[in-house]
Amino acid sequence: MGAQQREYKKRIGSAKGMKKIFQAQEMIAAARISKAHARVQATTPYAQAITKAIASVVQHSEETNHPFLEVDRTFSNRVGVLLITSDRGMAGSYSPSAIREAEHLTNKLRDEGKEPIMYVVGRKGDSYYRFRNRPAEKSWIGVKEEDLPKLGREIASLFREALLTEEIEDHLDELYVVGHRFTNRFRQDVNVVRLVPLQLSAEGAESRLTKQYPLYEYTPSADEVFEQLVPRYVESRIINILLQSIASEHASRQKAMKTATDNAETQIQKFTRLANSARQAEITQEITEIVGGADALNASGRKER
Repeated sequence: MGAQQREYKKRIGSAKGMKKIFQAQEMIAAARISKAHARVQATTPYAQAITKAIASVVQHSEETNHPFLEVDRTFSNRVGVLLITSDRGMAGSYSPSAIREAEHLTNKLRDEGKEPIMYVVGRKGDSYYRFRNRPAEKSWIGVKEEDLPKLGREIASLFREALLTEEIEDHLDELYVVGHRFTNRFRQDVNVVRLVPLQLSAEGAESRLTKQYPLYEYTPSADEVFEQLVPRYVESRIINILLQSIASEHASRQKAMKTATDNAETQIQKFTRLANSARQAEITQEITEIVGGADALNASGRKER
């Protein structure tokens, strides 16, 4: 076998090995999507209900006065930005798109004279900022999928303390979360949500206090009811975004691995054709040499023994 054929055979073997890895990753991601999507569906109604309850309290009460509702407050000019990325690669543009959106947000905040403070979930985001000598204020890496609700409660507790503290060096005026919204296994979009000051919309869009809610009387007071709802609101929203992000990660990895598998198959077919062409050229050359040798013997008048 010629050197050219050996090279093609080596590349075919390498492509086949990579194809097996990609197919395995694709199947694992596909198996995890349904479970992750079920968790998203289980937490979303609760987050929406908390949002409606808070909106109702604010709309029908003149008593409610909470720091989380002050849109124009400027105590420290520090703004918390929670970025959610993955711990592993092979997920296509999942982590890069979230990091790109977080960079766009932080640049916008700096232009407004604010100081963004980064908090990162996932090894990809943590490595990105460490490599650029801008380590995050706090990072969470290597968290198991089943521990995401626990992580969400831990993050919510940390932010509640930072948002309410009167220590100017630790205080946060606002809180943004950059993650992914899971629509279905074919569509996942980067989602930027401002949690504080409250926007009071389950989708994280503009404030919708214009919507009419039933009129209630609150006991002991609307302000105390609001105080009880706010921690649950922040916690439920963060947990829901974490779960939507992990479902989006699985879907993105499935798509990326499907594309990689198809590309590996294309490479296998390409190098197989090249190997066959090289083999055919070698056979043709060998036949030509044999015929040429026979013609030379005949021309010299010798007989082949």
